[in-house]
Amino acid sequence: MVVHERPFGRCYEDFEPGDIYRHWPGKTITEYDDHLFCMITMNHHPLHTNEWFAEGETVHKRNVVVGNLVYSLALGMSVPDVSGAAIANLEVESLIHRYPTFHGDTIYAETRVLDKVESKSKNDRGIVTVETKAFNQRGEEVCYFRRKVMVWKREALPLRKRPYSDEVWD
Repeated sequence: MVVHERPFGRCYEDFEPGDIYRHWPGKTITEYDDHLFCMITMNHHPLHTNEWFAEGETVHKRNVVVGNLVYSLALGMSVPDVSGAAIANLEVESLIHRYPTFHGDTIYAETRVLDKVESKSKNDRGIVTVETKAFNQRGEEVCYFRRKVMVWKREALPLRKRPYSDEVWD
């Protein structure tokens, strides 16, 4: 018998500049998703939540998904591949929204490793710089961001524990 642990994030040694992670799955953004995100974050701009306003008073003539939801989805999609085992996200160096996203669009994301450097103050970690692009179902790049993530080196990576015994299968 083999026990398979699902990888969730990477340690410092796993990152190589130039590597690309294609995150899966994509996510279709519904009107509900957009409205809920707007209400949770207190962004009440009618561009996002009022169809009548959007049709009559905006350049796109329809509701536009709030940009921070698109960014948050792409960031979240990258977690299993990039920062799931990280110590901390240190910095978002840039965030660019290239095209609008609309209700019903499906977002996909990919991340490329740009650089990695060992910590100067602690030898059990390093800092990885990555860039992530989010695309819609038409292949248009709707969002781009670059960030720095502090990650453990392999020998310091904490063990994953569960709140129950390993002896659950007879």
